[in-house]
Amino acid sequence: MKNDNIKIINTEVLSDNWYTLKKITFEYTRKDGTTEIQNREAYDRGNGATILLYNRANQTVILTRQFRLPTYINGNESGMLIETCAGLLDKDNPETAIKRETEEETGYKIKDVKKVFEAYMSPGSVTEILYFFVAEYSKDMKVNEGGGHHDEQENIEVLELSFSDALNKLETGEIKDGKTIMLLQYAQINNLMR
Repeated sequence: MKNDNIKIINTEVLSDNWYTLKKITFEYTRKDGTTEIQNREAYDRGNGATILLYNRANQTVILTRQFRLPTYINGNESGMLIETCAGLLDKDNPETAIKRETEEETGYKIKDVKKVFEAYMSPGSVTEILYFFVAEYSKDMKVNEGGGHHDEQENIEVLELSFSDALNKLETGEIKDGKTIMLLQYAQINNLMR
């Protein structure tokens, strides 16, 4: 449903180096009918998808670890983050994109994925909506070592952890990534390991 209380006045591109950072000037009509002019910046990097790979028989999950500069400059001394596999859609539909990213990052070629929800992860500044998936994996689905796409400067470590260890890493703070926390909690709430 269109929001008639918003009128875009001006859009200025501040940067289009990596993705696109825009300054938006808009008119906002308040509940009392008065209007005000507001300025906000929005970072547009496209939409993405993420997936939790799980093996019910072995009680394990596949996660990744990689360097994330924003966490490093915000106090994460190593800059390394444990995450669920994820990537941008790159003009694909979410299901096709997450299957591609899963093979590139983890080395597992999966066929059946289940979309569980979608969410804006940082709606105050980033336009991205993220599509969340789960899928069962087995050793026979492993087709390569993973690690990410070389042309995308990815250097991803693939981790196979027990589900209980992954949940413990939430409690200890070793896992701080929002999408990963959400999918591990989804798995726990929905008894994916039973």
